Amino acid sequence: SEMLGLQDRTVEEISRAGKGQRLLRVAASALFAEHAAPGLIELFTSRADDLEVELSVAGSETFGTLLLNRTVDVALGPAVGDLDSGLLVTPFLKYELALVAAADHPVLRGRTSIDVLRDQIWLLGLAAAARHGAVPELLRTLRVPEDRQRIFPSDAAALEQARRGAGVSLVLSFAVPRETADGRLVRVVTPGVHAAGVWSAITLPDQVPGSAVSELTRFVATPRALQAMIRGAGVTVGHFRPSVHITLWS
Repeated sequence: SEMLGLQDRTVEEISRAGKGQRLLRVAASALFAEHAAPGLIELFTSRADDLEVELSVAGSETFGTLLLNRTVDVALGPAVGDLDSGLLVTPFLKYELALVAAADHPVLRGRTSIDVLRDQIWLLGLAAAARHGAVPELLRTLRVPEDRQRIFPSDAAALEQARRGAGVSLVLSFAVPRETADGRLVRVVTPGVHAAGVWSAITLPDQVPGSAVSELTRFVATPRALQAMIRGAGVTVGHFRPSVHITLWS
């Protein structure tokens, strides 16, 4: 499968090279794809007019297989699961999760214990369906029953339901000020409840210096890239013309 993947990759690269184009195939965890990938890709592709990015959402446990089979060129997300020891892992951003609820939600009345949280309806994005990552690990730590979990196609959809008072939801800590700015959502602070993780760039070891993969691996840890992932790239629309394809991997 690795040889066939390499063959397909070579044919694709030769075809695009003749047209003066390059393709970078990126696999990303659901949490990274929704919150950090847009700003990163926008800023990265603004530096090269000939670069096209194909973004696929995949479980972090499949990163190693996707890379070894040459299905993708780089994976972005938590470096967990059965990763091959030969893969290169470059950590670049630590993140934390915060629990939020509607301002008038009963969970905000009085002291909130872990037992009280466990009994709430949890409104969650696709990251909750993954095997690894900060979201499923928190759910397992708190022993939240499956029948109390509601999984939506995105965190944005889950947060919208939380604003309507349908339950509690999780948000990245760097997005808390933005999500709670209108006062409809309030952070739920519970002692002993903590969820954090690290995003990494995972690649094959045989990357050519100066290639799109090596450039992205170097760029992803720069201050400009980190700011783009957290706050958005800050470039004008005229400088942003990548072709981004979203695919859900089963």
